[in-house]
Amino acid sequence: MNEKNYVLGIDQSTEGSKALLFDEAGAPCGRSDLPHAQLISPEGYISHNMEEVYRNTVQAVRNLLAETGVKPSQVTAIGISNQRETTVAWDRLTGRPVCPAIVWQCARAESVCANFSEEDRTYISDTTGIPLSPYFSAAKMRWILENIPKARKLAGEGRLCMGTVDAFLLFTMTQGREFRTDYSNASRTQLFNIHSLSWDERLCKMFGIPAECLPDVCFSDSVFGETTLEGTFPQPVRICAMLGDSHAALFGHGCHNKGQVKATYGTGSSIMINAGEMPPESAKGLVASLAWGFQGKVHYVLEGNLNYTGAVITWLKDDLGLISSAKETEALAFSANPNDTSYLVPAFSGLGAPYWKPECRAAICGMSRTTGRAEIVRAALDATAYQITDILKSMEADCGTPIQRLCVDGGPTSNRYLMQMQSDIARVSVAVPHMEELSAMGSAYMAGITDGIYQDTEKLFQRMDYTAYAPMMSDKERGFRYNGWKKAVNAVICQ
Repeated sequence: MNEKNYVLGIDQSTEGSKALLFDEAGAPCGRSDLPHAQLISPEGYISHNMEEVYRNTVQAVRNLLAETGVKPSQVTAIGISNQRETTVAWDRLTGRPVCPAIVWQCARAESVCANFSEEDRTYISDTTGIPLSPYFSAAKMRWILENIPKARKLAGEGRLCMGTVDAFLLFTMTQGREFRTDYSNASRTQLFNIHSLSWDERLCKMFGIPAECLPDVCFSDSVFGETTLEGTFPQPVRICAMLGDSHAALFGHGCHNKGQVKATYGTGSSIMINAGEMPPESAKGLVASLAWGFQGKVHYVLEGNLNYTGAVITWLKDDLGLISSAKETEALAFSANPNDTSYLVPAFSGLGAPYWKPECRAAICGMSRTTGRAEIVRAALDATAYQITDILKSMEADCGTPIQRLCVDGGPTSNRYLMQMQSDIARVSVAVPHMEELSAMGSAYMAGITDGIYQDTEKLFQRMDYTAYAPMMSDKERGFRYNGWKKAVNAVICQ
């Protein structure tokens, strides 16, 4: 009897590394997770130890194989999805990072962005689809070169590699043989020309990034290389897909056509609409990037990014001690006083899309003497729904058509209060898949298609089951609540 083949999906996210197996029908067969430390300095800098991240990635795969009983020889393809914009710099000869990775949330590169002229800012936005911001990788790379002497020394010797997490993982998994990234990740660096589909020479000079430090850019469904993953597999296994995590989730939802929308709820959130095969423009504070390069074509997206959604719940738990686990938030939100008018604006490291105010800081507005634990927890959940609604409204204005269905993914989508609130405030149908990890699934499905394991792609994506939420809130209450949110945001912007 022939043994089954499996596809391995690796999702290296902000909080940890996940490994999932999918069988020949695309069904999930197991999952293993390992968290890594969030390194936060007294200045508020947010970093990751990439050597720890890589070790955890390898160990998560080994744990998964041991837990499922799947033989390493049965894994025939690997897909990788990754936290985006997080920036890594390492020695090309040793593979060792020169400093901790700068996490996408970290705004330490604000000073880099302050030195650009209006002409430069316009060129950056027109070329990359995204406004100048410390959120993206280019300014983070410049900060490393300005502040890490070893990085400058290695750059001068032609030994410095700089890239996003996918490029570092690939380099390390292939023992330095492959230094590549894909279109989706490259388009989030602020160094990539989304029209010519290449690193932009003028942008590299603006930021002072030597072009030879950057990886080769490939279609997302390329065969990026082979790995035994430190001897985990008896024979090298092909890495057949790499995508940024949000792009992988869009692909996993089956949002392959123009106008389809998804929101990923994680540490932060990414809301994406498939914009088709031509570069889109936004007048409403959204950014354009590449969805993927797949089967010889590229697709673009319009996207809004939020720095703090799930991370707000982590803050409630770890810093305030209001909850002991995220699971408590649903019951607390349902028990909160319905007349309380508290709003939490989670601008801990500035406001992202559609406001783009990195200088703003968080606030709780509208509290009364009776505001308590349950009301603050509910306000934290509501903040996610309000922020995503801001993005959806911007997408509708840019695209000229109403959004009627929102596909969602990520751990917080199991929260029934949050999903109903999202449907009510945005006035859309919310589709929650029974499979949570859409990023790992999307990269695994693309890898399986590339490898030939999945040939009936229509059937593959039709196997998804969803729970649907429909709007129930009255127009009057919706208007009252959303207007209160806008006032709270304005108060934060003006403070």
